[in-house]
Parts: sequence; C-alpha cells; structure tokens
Amino acid sequence: MKQGTLPYLLLLPATLFLVVFFLYPFLLVAVQAFSTDGGFTLKHFQTMASHWKFWPGFWNTMILALCVVPIQTCIALAMARLVTNMTTGRDIFLYIFTIPLGISDLAAGIIWLAIFEQSGFLNTMMQSLGIIKEPTILLGYQSVWIIFLAVILAEIWRATAIMLVILVAGMGLIPKEYDEAGEVFGASPWQRFVRITLPLLRPSLQTALILRTILAFEVFAVVAALGGTTLPVLMGETYVWQFDLQDRNVAAAYAMVILAISIAFTLVFLRVLRVPKGAQI
Repeated sequence: MKQGTLPYLLLLPATLFLVVFFLYPFLLVAVQAFSTDGGFTLKHFQTMASHWKFWPGFWNTMILALCVVPIQTCIALAMARLVTNMTTGRDIFLYIFTIPLGISDLAAGIIWLAIFEQSGFLNTMMQSLGIIKEPTILLGYQSVWIIFLAVILAEIWRATAIMLVILVAGMGLIPKEYDEAGEVFGASPWQRFVRITLPLLRPSLQTALILRTILAFEVFAVVAALGGTTLPVLMGETYVWQFDLQDRNVAAAYAMVILAISIAFTLVFLRVLRVPKGAQI
C-alpha cells in the first residue's frame, strides 16, 4: 500500500457516512422542495411563505436564537474559565455542569413545564410568599412573552454544556506560559482573558458558535412542551406540514429555509472568527 493513499483510506468511513446519511437525504429533500410532477417549481415555497404561521415562526426562531446563543456563549466562557483554573475537583464540577447533556429536548421541556405550569413550582412559590393570591396561567396565549422566557431558560439550562465542553477543550490547548507572561507584565485577569485567552480560543469558539447556532434554529421539542402551537417556530411548522397536513413538499421547503439560514450564519462565523494564516499557539 502506498503511503499517499493511507489518509484517503482513513477518511473513507467518514466520507461514506456523510454521503449516506447527509448528502443523499439532502438531495431527496431538495428534489421534494423544488419539483412537482411537471418539473421544477417554486410553488411549495410560495405556499409556505403565504401561510399565516410562516413569518411568525421565522421571527420567533430568529429571536430565540439571537437571545439564547449570546447568553450561552457568555455563560459557557465563564464556566470554562472557572473549570480550567481549578486545581482540585475539576472533573467533578465538569461532570455536574454537563449533566443536562444527558437529558433529551422533550424531557428538558417537561421539566421546565413543571416549573411554569399553573400547578407548578413557580406558582406555588409565589403563592406561599404572598405575591399572588391564587395560581395563574403563565403559559397561556395571552402571555407569549412568558413562553419565550421559559423556552430561553430551558434552552440555556439544557444546551450550554455543549459549548462548555468545546471551550474547555480549547482552553486546555492554550499554554499556561502565555497567561503567566501577561501576569508578570501587570495585566489584570480580565485583560489576560480578553487579550490572550479569547484570541487563542478563536477556533474553539468558532466551532462552538456554529454548532450551537445550528441547533438553535432547529429548536422544537422544548417549544412544543412549553408553548404548544401558541409559539410557532420553523422546525415546529416543518413537523406540522410533514405529519399533520401531510404535505411533504412544503415541509421540504421549510427544511431548505432552515438549512439556508444555518449556512448563512455559519459563513458569518467563519468570516468573523477566522484564524489568520500562520497563526500558531
């Protein structure tokens, strides 16, 4: 076996996996979204865009992502810095922080539903403190902002650990000598974090942001558990068109829109957080 062929053989399993489980399904969805029995068409996108739930679902998805991802990034950076600086108990704290990763989206939504529902923990606590006289409906159609808040809290609690794991791994690759040199020259902890850690953490931060943003645009189970149909999102409408309305073509159009948004934000992160050529740790 020639030495030059070895890298391609090692990449072959991953390539086959991507072709079978990503490229082929993507082509099927694209065909469903852009074609009918008569050939190429944009009719399915027109049907999607003219439906009254499309634009509310689009903006709800965007707002949720723009609220959740920046907050999670800040929390994950703080937690990663805390874990990295620990000398003892590091593994225990990292394990505790990542426990929500083992909980499914729907289970996380049900946990937070138990907090916000009429007979839930929040109503019980407010009633015991005398803030309210009787339990109130917090997740009703008249208080969509509370549903938004509940979804944001649930997503932050559930998925911050995804970014945390990536950032902890990235911080572990940064030589401690850089931070020690900054301390010697009188830089404060904040200055060392902003001017040393963050620039060197750019590749890991880029990966974490891309992954979390893509997952944020696919939010569904948490919203379904807490808001039902009161809070439409793109992935939820994809499910409705696929299974309730039995229109796979429009559902495929929704999927293409979600994919296009994800690719657009990915390109933005790759551009903004790109690593300069020749940069080394």
